[in-house]
Amino acid sequence: MRFVIIGAGRVGLRTARVLRDEGHQITLVEQNRDRVERAREDGFEVVEGDGSREEVLVEAGIEDADGLGALTADLNVNFAACSIAKYHHTWTVLRVDEDYREEVYHKYADEVDEVVYPERLGALGAKNALLGGSVRAIADIAQNLQVVLMTVTEESPMRGYTIEEVALPANARILAFGKADKPMGLPLSDDSLEVGDRLAVLADFDVLEEARQLIVGEKLAPEGGAV
Repeated sequence: MRFVIIGAGRVGLRTARVLRDEGHQITLVEQNRDRVERAREDGFEVVEGDGSREEVLVEAGIEDADGLGALTADLNVNFAACSIAKYHHTWTVLRVDEDYREEVYHKYADEVDEVVYPERLGALGAKNALLGGSVRAIADIAQNLQVVLMTVTEESPMRGYTIEEVALPANARILAFGKADKPMGLPLSDDSLEVGDRLAVLADFDVLEEARQLIVGEKLAPEGGAV
C-alpha cells in the first residue's frame, strides 16, 4: 500500500519506519530542512513543503495514495491536509495532541476517518489507524519482532480448526487467545477458531503477512475491510 505522511518529526518518522518495515511505500512531506535531510538519509522519499497545501500533496502522490497520515504537531496543518485528502477520496488519519479539550476531539473526529493521540499510542497507534482491518499491532518487542492482535474472519483458512492445528511459520508464536465474547487468556490446544475470535501473535516482520493470511485470510484495506 502507498501512504503519504505529513510531518517527519518523532511521530511521523517512526510511523513511516514501521510501515516501511512491513513493505508499504511511503512518501513524507516536511517543511523543516533538517528533518527533510534526516528522512532522506534514512532512505525515504521526501517532498519538501507545506503539507496543508494541495499542490504539495499532489506532488507527494495524494491522488494515488491509499491513506494519508497527518502527523505534525500543528493541528491546523493536519486538518487542512486531511480535508484535501478527503477531496481526493483518500483514507485520513489526524494527529491530535492531548492538550486539546475533549469537544475538539469529537469535532475533528467527525471530519476524518481516524484520530490518533501520539502521547497515548505512539507510532503503533498511527500505523493501526492507517491500515485498519482485522490486524492490530500491540507492541514492538525488537527491531524485527512485533506482537500483533489478529481477528478471525469468514475468510480465515483456519476457521473451525483448533489452536493445535494452526501451523504458523517458524518465526511466529501464539501468545494468547480469546473467544469473541470473552477475555483473552493462555491458548489451549483444543481451543477452536471461530469468526470474531482473537489471537495475540508474536512474529518476525518477515512472516507477519504469512501469519495474517492463515489467521485472518483477508487483504488489508484502509477502509477497514477486505479487497
